[in-house]
Amino acid sequence: MSRPELQAPPEIYYGDIEAKKYTQNTRNQQIQADMTYRALELLNLPPDQPAYLLDIGCGSGLSGEILDEEGYIWTGVDIAPSMLEIALEREVEGDLFLQDIGQGFGFRPGSFDGAISISVIQWLLNAETSHPTSSPPHRLHRFFTTLHSAMRNPSRAVLQFYPSSDDQIQLITAIVQKAGFGGGVVVDYPNSKKAKKVFLCLLVGGGGAQQVPQGLKGEEEDTSKVRFERRRDREKAKAKGGKRKNVKDRDWIIKKKELYRRRGKEGVPQDSKYTGRKRKTFF
Repeated sequence: MSRPELQAPPEIYYGDIEAKKYTQNTRNQQIQADMTYRALELLNLPPDQPAYLLDIGCGSGLSGEILDEEGYIWTGVDIAPSMLEIALEREVEGDLFLQDIGQGFGFRPGSFDGAISISVIQWLLNAETSHPTSSPPHRLHRFFTTLHSAMRNPSRAVLQFYPSSDDQIQLITAIVQKAGFGGGVVVDYPNSKKAKKVFLCLLVGGGGAQQVPQGLKGEEEDTSKVRFERRRDREKAKAKGGKRKNVKDRDWIIKKKELYRRRGKEGVPQDSKYTGRKRKTFF
């Protein structure tokens, strides 16, 4: 799938300088990494298997880089052209689309094995105009119904957001249920003003096999900071010519090929007895 030409009306064009500052800010990087790792934990995808994920509000690809490192195939959507331009400059692996999520998605039904979103869906609660189609309930309805259609059965979507009131949470959860999702709200560190995080953990199908996970309790741990520092060390090593260990077996390669074929990618090599075969070394 080719990269998009990113153009949009001036009223939604965010400055390149602001987008670069946001992306290069170490604090922003750590917060984004922390919540992305947590979203992946809540997705609870099968380990060591490739999956096709949707990154909603992907921005400059901070979350996408983590998806790359974890071995996932992904597509990202965002409303800000300048953020997507930076994602292209940073050479993230995912396909990128300029998209107002309040207008809904046009992906084929059952496309994605999971979806994540970090600090985005609260913006759907703002009315752009007085027109009925710009009202928050209308935009939320289009977003969640088309997202539900784009998800495989069974699957999960984990959306972190910042509600300003309980009324907003009730509005969102009511529309989520009408769209066909199961699941509910997961709150990490509910007694901490600083560390508290709210996630929508949405379930598609699966009968009673899927359960809403529990939020984290007690005090915020430093594990995310440690994980973020390790990731920065890997990036530095990579910049110096180092290579991250990337050993994949035959089953993993075949499953990834199947994902590519399902996405409609052309030129995917056929499976053979040589797929995933280790080459002999002679020195």
